[in-house]
Amino acid sequence: MDIRASIVDAIGNTPLVRLSRLHPPGNLVAKVEYVNPGGSIKDRIGLMMIEAAERAGKLEPGGTIVEPTSGNTGVGLAMVAAIKGYRLICVMPDKMSQEKIDGLRAYGAEVHVAPTDVEPDDPRSYYSVAARLVEETPGAFSPNQYANDANPESHYQSTGPEIWEQTDGTVGILVVGVGTGGTITGTARFLKEKNPRIEIVGVDPVGSIYTADSEDDVHTYLTEGVGEDFWPDTFDPDLVDRYIQVTDGAAYRMARRLAATEGVLVGSSGGMSVVGALQVAEASPDQLVVVILPDSGRSYVSKVFNDEWMAEHGLLEAP
Repeated sequence: MDIRASIVDAIGNTPLVRLSRLHPPGNLVAKVEYVNPGGSIKDRIGLMMIEAAERAGKLEPGGTIVEPTSGNTGVGLAMVAAIKGYRLICVMPDKMSQEKIDGLRAYGAEVHVAPTDVEPDDPRSYYSVAARLVEETPGAFSPNQYANDANPESHYQSTGPEIWEQTDGTVGILVVGVGTGGTITGTARFLKEKNPRIEIVGVDPVGSIYTADSEDDVHTYLTEGVGEDFWPDTFDPDLVDRYIQVTDGAAYRMARRLAATEGVLVGSSGGMSVVGALQVAEASPDQLVVVILPDSGRSYVSKVFNDEWMAEHGLLEAP
């Protein structure tokens, strides 16, 4: 019998899918992470961060977990917390979709919403609010995905090996949207150990610090779950060979195109990553290009797949 002991045992081993309708030559394949039980790649780090904290004695039975999150890491943590009996408090920026907020509450998490358009060290930012809640809550533990080694390590131990095995070692280029940097760091480290010639391409939204020419170019953007306004400790930029910058409009429109042509329902970060990956695949027809699709579009129906919202934000038509 193939029966899992709990839902967390279903995390990982996600499929690679050829995006042949979007790119007929067939050298573009997607790692579809939304088939994880919590709906995103962040299930991987949610489980590993909690189990690492348990081993280190940082999280006692019945304890409280506090985490600043754009939503997906919160769901990964919430799923594990529900099984293990922990209280979870999530702090989210207000640009995130209502579906994400409601989803976290469905798992029993407490959700605080903080303004997006403030500096990271502003006391109102979701980073600062989370830090304050940790101080105010007895016995609270913050996994802090932005500085937790278990974040990239989870991808070194799972995502990277899966891609290597699924492609029989033929992957030539890896394309990843960069957020905390954990996915690209852990996956790239494993793959480059296997084959140093594998090219790593980071995809970044316009307004993020990673591809900004100066501090003046860092600003808010609509694409969710990727990019940053600071450099997280979990990100090793030396592993990235080059970046591709993508506008909000291109990211959102590609997410809709994927649903209509491939039947693959992703959010704006997945759309952004595929915009970059398509450029790479077209320019490198002899290379197998793997792009990671981090989450499902079900969390963004009110935005990505809402014509009224898209029109209101000027995202429906290409400029």
